[in-house]
Amino acid sequence: MNNKKIVLFYVLILIGIPFIYAAYLYPSLPEIIPTHFNIKGEADGFGGKDSIYLGPIILGVASLFTYFFLANIKNFDPKRTGQVDNGLFQKFGLFTVLFLSLLCMVILFATTHQGIPIEKLLFPMLGFAFAGMGLYMPKIKQNYFAGFKLPWTLDNVDNWNATHKIAGKIWFYGGIIQLLAGIALSSVTSFVIFFIDMIVMVLVPAIYSYRMFKNGNKLS
Repeated sequence: MNNKKIVLFYVLILIGIPFIYAAYLYPSLPEIIPTHFNIKGEADGFGGKDSIYLGPIILGVASLFTYFFLANIKNFDPKRTGQVDNGLFQKFGLFTVLFLSLLCMVILFATTHQGIPIEKLLFPMLGFAFAGMGLYMPKIKQNYFAGFKLPWTLDNVDNWNATHKIAGKIWFYGGIIQLLAGIALSSVTSFVIFFIDMIVMVLVPAIYSYRMFKNGNKLS
């Protein structure tokens, strides 16, 4: 069994786990269960007990699509086939599937344990995802599909590499901050930190890239 088939096997296992958990929960569910939660972690949408499978189905399809796209990204990026690393994107796809499966498990858990605030699980998970993506950022080669696809990064490989190096650090530490905030702080504060994190993680690398472009794509 080659490496690609092994990773696909792991992907299918991760996608299947939420279905198994949903099947385990199903017999003990009431006829009406929560299907949506607001910013405060309160249930504000409800449906029949069969809707317990809706999350695993939606996120399972999204996981498969994302994995197959990332694992075969070189086929969709013909102008840069010499630089795109399918192996790296395959691992990133597996990481994405892991995150979506964990997200699905959190939603299923919150559905059957309404006394536990979902945001105390969700915000640390988002921080984990940001930190994980930060580790991948510096390794992403110039391409048209993933990363900071700005006019200046796509035009110059040095700009791309430098931008993703700084972005990787910002996303990693921003993710750690979000993870810790989600555990230690209130849901409202974690929500505010989440949006501040997002603004910083998007704007700072973009501004850095543009300033480097104006400086003739030189680091100093």
